[in-house]
Amino acid sequence: MLLLVLGKGKTGSLVAQVAREHGHSVRVLDRENAGASALTAPTLAQVDVVVDFTTAEAAVENMRACLALGARIVVGTTGWYDRLDEMKALALRRNGGLLYGTNFSLSGQEMFKLTAEVARLKGYKFHIEETHHTSKRDAPSGTALTLKEIVLAAQPDADVEITSKREGDASGLHVLTARGASDLIEIRHESFDRRGFAEGAVLAAEWLNGKKGAWAFREVFDKL
Repeated sequence: MLLLVLGKGKTGSLVAQVAREHGHSVRVLDRENAGASALTAPTLAQVDVVVDFTTAEAAVENMRACLALGARIVVGTTGWYDRLDEMKALALRRNGGLLYGTNFSLSGQEMFKLTAEVARLKGYKFHIEETHHTSKRDAPSGTALTLKEIVLAAQPDADVEITSKREGDASGLHVLTARGASDLIEIRHESFDRRGFAEGAVLAAEWLNGKKGAWAFREVFDKL
């Protein structure tokens, strides 16, 4: 499989490394891509899956360019979900493939499943705390917003507060607390580095290869 990796930051570079370890061919877009100008039909002709770890603004342009050409793209960038319906519709209309997620760590996905179980408890007050590196632009994090979404799906009237911190080079810490009158439940997920996200993104690309449609990573990770 040939992957085209967008984003030369720490996570994007690691995605390229992990993909090569999986035996895939990898190209990294290493030139200016303003307005997704480099994502043309000739560029994408031989590419099986594009993987995006850029910025929210760039990701929207990259998705639009790829999906309009019927290409497949895995998006690990967050902060753009106000455009999600538009991107899903484009994927379906142009027979492209879109797989997106706020957290590509498989253990992070397990945290989502545990949260769904705890969220059913009545009489508990929920709080989410997230800590990331200082260069992360969106706050709260996409993962924190997903955790809140999961709680609200079980209890629509719940008051779920999120506390965001930006410190050093922290890869990602999320803590969900459910506090009741007599006890407290805490679910904690901490990433020590970015490799878990890169592994999940490559597995996602392998799954998406050859498929048409739009999926959240939460919907498919059990199938990887």
